[in-house]
Amino acid sequence: MTQPLAQTTDLVKCFDANRALDGVSMAIEPGRITGLVGPDGAGKTTLIRILAGLMAPTSGTVEVLGGKPGEKLDDLGYMPQRFGLYEDLSVIENLRLYAEVRGLPRAEQQASFDRLLDFTDLARFQDRLAGKLSGGMKQKLGLACALVKTPRVLLLDEPGVGVDPISRRELWSMVGDLTEQGIGVLWSTAYLDEAEKCDTVYLLNEGQLLFDGPPAELTGRVRDRVIRVTGFQERRRQFLTHALDRGDVIDGTIQGRSVRLLVADGKPVPDAAALAAGPDTEVGTADPRFEDGFIERLGGGPKGTSALAERYRTIPETEECAIEARGLTKVFGEFTAARDMNFRIPRGQIFGLLGPNGAGKSTTFKMLCGLLSPTSGTGAVAGKSLRKSAAAARASLGYMAQKFSLYGDLSVRQNLDFFAGAYDLPRDKAKRAIEAMIEIFELGDKVDVNAGTLPLGFKQRLALACAVMHEPPVLFLDEPTSGVDPVTRREFWMHINGLVEKGVTVLVTTHFMDEAEYCDRATLIYRAEQIATGTPDELKAEAARLTSTEDPTMEDAFIALIEEFDRKREAREAA
Repeated sequence: MTQPLAQTTDLVKCFDANRALDGVSMAIEPGRITGLVGPDGAGKTTLIRILAGLMAPTSGTVEVLGGKPGEKLDDLGYMPQRFGLYEDLSVIENLRLYAEVRGLPRAEQQASFDRLLDFTDLARFQDRLAGKLSGGMKQKLGLACALVKTPRVLLLDEPGVGVDPISRRELWSMVGDLTEQGIGVLWSTAYLDEAEKCDTVYLLNEGQLLFDGPPAELTGRVRDRVIRVTGFQERRRQFLTHALDRGDVIDGTIQGRSVRLLVADGKPVPDAAALAAGPDTEVGTADPRFEDGFIERLGGGPKGTSALAERYRTIPETEECAIEARGLTKVFGEFTAARDMNFRIPRGQIFGLLGPNGAGKSTTFKMLCGLLSPTSGTGAVAGKSLRKSAAAARASLGYMAQKFSLYGDLSVRQNLDFFAGAYDLPRDKAKRAIEAMIEIFELGDKVDVNAGTLPLGFKQRLALACAVMHEPPVLFLDEPTSGVDPVTRREFWMHINGLVEKGVTVLVTTHFMDEAEYCDRATLIYRAEQIATGTPDELKAEAARLTSTEDPTMEDAFIALIEEFDRKREAREAA
């Protein structure tokens, strides 16, 4: 057996009465990618910080490169979860700073920089300020800074958070190349398709180790219990809600017009008749995924009925589109961030803005919710023009920002109280709404906690609560589940699906391509242009035509459509 580069035995870490880690034993082997997965607050970041020598354990043993953590920092690379670079320094200045901190001799620095800039494809951007980089470029720069001195152990704390599928694949490819040099990698992730690619996976929950071994071992435990249902009469969101409320179903997701279900262990797989969803219902088996095994190991996902949707008002029918963009264009100096955006979203639908980092999604998003004035073109929200009635349009929507935008120094209750006032809710209605949000989003034991200190999943719950407490007819959600674990993501979509059934219209941006399946329609934005628009099934069908892939995923479609656009553009330039 290969000698581990780093390992822990019966590791315990306590913060007051809370055990962040409870008897965790794990190992990082050379030339292999070790995955670390688990819900928010599972203990992943605590474990990585202990291995990096930034935190001492309460008990248990830790060994890194044959010694104590922190003794051999020259051979350790560490990329923290939050962007750990200096945004007011350029790419090359960040690399120089990290080289000095890591003690890389001056004579060796330029060769290291040239290698890393080529490795990350950042050579063209070396003079750009780090704060001006796209999310994918920031993560590549963070990886480069962790590698200024080639380490033997590389610790990566959720490097794919907030990064589009193309950049995530590039990051994964880069790290795969490193393992061929014998480097041992620990990769913490919220993306379970990444975990599936790891050599070994450790699954944490509430500080305890629930599983360790090859990903296929966990996936195999749910084989023959994953089904795909098509042809049902109900609307797909309605069918999913009813299916998840069944006692024999512990998880479910939407895939275009079909629904994918995970059946509980020991329960018979329901047939079309048992589902009672109409004469055309068909039930087929589906290949299990690591995510299926993950959700089952945690006891299943949330049920289907949303308590938020049950108390929400029904949005009345209207002939007007809920959201409309007509030629929206935004130019900053000589740079066009979004060009001629056109789409119409009826009441009670989800419309997705998809695209790589820096493509123009957020610019389009901000123009529609009144945070940016368009250079040309116009838009409307709930029938109110952004040019003529901007204040009235903003009052008709709820907005959840990509980054946590609430007040970190205020408590949970104070944030809710502030937003109730901002939405001009009468005092008695505000009090009822605040109590309802606390109950629905399970914030009861955190009402007096400062929002800035909450775990990410609870921050996002609070942000959604503040966005919906005035029951708006339109919701703008900018990457609402970025960085949160799969269980919390399912809770969010349970609520969103329920609200849409009440007539709420949702505009959402996301980098999780499985979430794009929940959209009624989506538009793919690339290089500031709309390059494809359609239902998820239509976009996947186009990808199947381009790639000859029999059953492409939304991620396959995302990449195929962008690559096709690039091919056509290069052909035009060559001509």
